[in-house]
Amino acid sequence: MLHITILKSDFLTSINIALRAVPQKTTMPILQCIVLQAKDGILKLISNNMDLGIETVTNAEIKEEGSIAVDAKLFSEIIRKLPDSLITIKTDENYTAEITCERSKFKIAGQSTEEFSFLPKYEKGKPLNLSQFALKEVIRQTVFAISDIETNKLMTGEQFCIHDREFKITALDGHRIAIRKIKLAEPFEDISVVVPGKTLQEVSKILMGNVEDMVRIYFLENHILFEMDKTIVLSRLIEGDYYKIEQMLSSDYETKISLNNKELIGSIDRGTLLIRESDKKPVIIEIMDEKMELKIQSAMGTMNEEILIEKEGKDLMIGFNPRLLLDALRVIEDEKIDIYLINSKSPCFIRDEEQSYIYLILPINFN
Repeated sequence: MLHITILKSDFLTSINIALRAVPQKTTMPILQCIVLQAKDGILKLISNNMDLGIETVTNAEIKEEGSIAVDAKLFSEIIRKLPDSLITIKTDENYTAEITCERSKFKIAGQSTEEFSFLPKYEKGKPLNLSQFALKEVIRQTVFAISDIETNKLMTGEQFCIHDREFKITALDGHRIAIRKIKLAEPFEDISVVVPGKTLQEVSKILMGNVEDMVRIYFLENHILFEMDKTIVLSRLIEGDYYKIEQMLSSDYETKISLNNKELIGSIDRGTLLIRESDKKPVIIEIMDEKMELKIQSAMGTMNEEILIEKEGKDLMIGFNPRLLLDALRVIEDEKIDIYLINSKSPCFIRDEEQSYIYLILPINFN
């Protein structure tokens, strides 16, 4: 029978991590549980929704080894509302869990872990080592561009591609493409896999975001494994070959403009005040010699604003969905950005000289 003592703060941190792989709805009620497993002197919390599985280790005093599955929602709410103090958990042969903290005592029904789907055993191979900060950043800078329409599975994930000491992440939804690249310190085998966007959103929330903390990524046969200091996240991959987008990323252009990113964000942001969520109104951009004019027109009113730019090539008038532009601009740290355009029917490219980031956005008609 399980018998442990643990600090509430440590416990809650681990519970919040494990909750990320507990499904909202499932035909297997056991999966709506978190497993507490005290074994070999460590306490592990385990959760699994069959697409994503999490194991996390926490500091606890283990008085008796054992395991139990407890309802994740109820158990986490109880722990959350207990005083900030030591918590003791004991289980009996009927899988009743007794939770004690200061003068508070709960008894809740748990169940055996026999039917629970534990994470499968796997051959690891060589890991890709990245700083947690770098991975968290490239996810943040691309994941907004995935599609949430489940019918097109590949668009709901991001491509992880490794080639020639470069790790490239790509996301697209049919209206835009977001690409980020990281130079690798050492060579790694060529890889191309598609990782579910939901997995990356959950992994991102677990990553500490410190430059010193590392994450090890293992590419398994149908899975990807993220290994951090105390937590492992195992996810299924999305099957299928990712889109061939290289031919879309042409470096030809007829017009190139350079301008201040914050100014452009501010201008588009102000313009969107005139656009309701449901409206499909474009921001119309007119590029002239030393300035660019932004125009937005809707049932609520109109906006005109000028921004100073440096321009190479032809004048141009083009329309975009303002929200798609803002999504990309807001994740670019550079103060000054370059935008490349061909004509009013072709996508624009926002990219830096090294091409460590590329954002492609399709225009929309404004006539």
